Amino acid sequence: MRSSPHIVVIVCCLLGMTLPVYADSSPELANQEIHEIVDHFIDLRLNAVGVAPAPQADEANLLRRTMLDLVGRIPTAEEAKQFIASTDVNKRVAMVDRLITSPGFPRHHANELNAMLMPSGSGDLLKYLRPAAADNRPWDQVFRELLAADAESGADQFLKSRVKDLDRLANDTSVIFFGVNVSCAQCHDHPLVSEWTQSHFFGMKSFFNRTYENGDFLGERDYGLVKFQTTDGEEKVAPLMFLTGTVLAEPDAVEPSDEEKKEEKNQLEELKKNKQPPPAPSFSRRAQLASVALEEDEDIYFSRSIVNRVWYRLFGRGLVAPVDQMHPENPASHPELLDWLARDLVKHDYDLRRLIRGLVLSDAYSRSSRWEGASDPAPDLFAVATIRPLTPAQYATSLRLASMSPTWFPADTTSEDFEKRIEQVENSASGFARMIDPPSEGFQVSVTEALLFNNNQRISSEFLRDGGDSLVGMLKSIEDPNQLVDVAVWNVFARPTTVDEAEVLGEYLKQYQDNRLIAAQQLVWALLTTNEVRFNY
Repeated sequence: MRSSPHIVVIVCCLLGMTLPVYADSSPELANQEIHEIVDHFIDLRLNAVGVAPAPQADEANLLRRTMLDLVGRIPTAEEAKQFIASTDVNKRVAMVDRLITSPGFPRHHANELNAMLMPSGSGDLLKYLRPAAADNRPWDQVFRELLAADAESGADQFLKSRVKDLDRLANDTSVIFFGVNVSCAQCHDHPLVSEWTQSHFFGMKSFFNRTYENGDFLGERDYGLVKFQTTDGEEKVAPLMFLTGTVLAEPDAVEPSDEEKKEEKNQLEELKKNKQPPPAPSFSRRAQLASVALEEDEDIYFSRSIVNRVWYRLFGRGLVAPVDQMHPENPASHPELLDWLARDLVKHDYDLRRLIRGLVLSDAYSRSSRWEGASDPAPDLFAVATIRPLTPAQYATSLRLASMSPTWFPADTTSEDFEKRIEQVENSASGFARMIDPPSEGFQVSVTEALLFNNNQRISSEFLRDGGDSLVGMLKSIEDPNQLVDVAVWNVFARPTTVDEAEVLGEYLKQYQDNRLIAAQQLVWALLTTNEVRFNY
């Protein structure tokens, strides 16, 4: 049996190519809401294979999951109590709309996009992404701006962090924006996917081969070709070719003389010295990539890739898995659904906020992560919610929030003041977030992380301190053990205490009945180090 990570006994668990286009199955689907389309196609397949899905998650579980996904944090105790107590039949929609229009959404959305665009060790794009997310900038515009690489906005960091390794730049661009890992076609045609040849890899590389770094700026030359050698030893000039096989025409590139290259070098040195950008090329290969990738009938990879990645972010698995293997030999689990969502995204100007809202309002998203059957259903059925590790930012912010006194967020706080306090919590958690490894496939809590929570003084100073604004400081003044446990559970887990937990935690506190401060610290530490805090379930 698979179950949600609720605790019964308190322990520190940290120790323990062209894709096919599908038509809508019925004309009326064209005008339905995103969440209705999602449930239509997910349920269609579940019914076809005879699998009954898990029930809907309880309200506390759903609120926590949704808040982690939309604003990157757990609810406060007061938020959870108000949501659970509300009798409004539309409270879920109201909750989603409130979150997705709150200042917390673009901050979290920028963090998620940054993790996608700049994997660990690549630097970051937050200077550019934060205003882009706040403006709800269309995804196609973000793509164009990243390829244009404006230094003032910070958009240049995507290319700049990779420009010294053009092979990596070509493949990263293909993986992130088009869902295609073409690295296997670098030395030879792909052995399993006939659509991926060496010409595809080096065609993608050709869009970047004229890009160079000059001081603080990126430039692009008007000349330069990519040559490669086939497995038969034949040397070829790579065409300027997109992943669909479309070859772009371009002006003939005239290779400058040695004297002209020397003069160019001197001019660039002078521009670098004066901190000025290099001159723009008369023909930009990068601009051609931005154009062809977004043309009608060519945008099949671009639109489907971002839909698949957003689905992965919210469901823990892509409609195409892995997310960088979108090719005919690896079809989507629900091809009609992926096609509908991709076309809908294009139709609505690549509005990712709208897409995210639609997905989190679906019944497929809000299923319980508890499975009562004899064996787990196939993961690509989406019959049960996937338990997902929190990102470093989510985890650090939630730990900080869970260890704050609930009095720091009084019920009568204005929405403006509340958001300011939440942002303060996020900022104060950023240092700790850098100590947590980003989650990866097959995630397991590392020994380093387990030792961090057991031996590092920072845990005590940040999460277990005795202060007027801390949970520990509040708990030590509560004499009634039942009340103490209830306040702690609501604050850390954002849900009511179960009968078993009340009994176990009450017994646990008896060990420290002579020292209320130690009792409060031990209880909070025990709660914070459970898997219920570490995962989004």
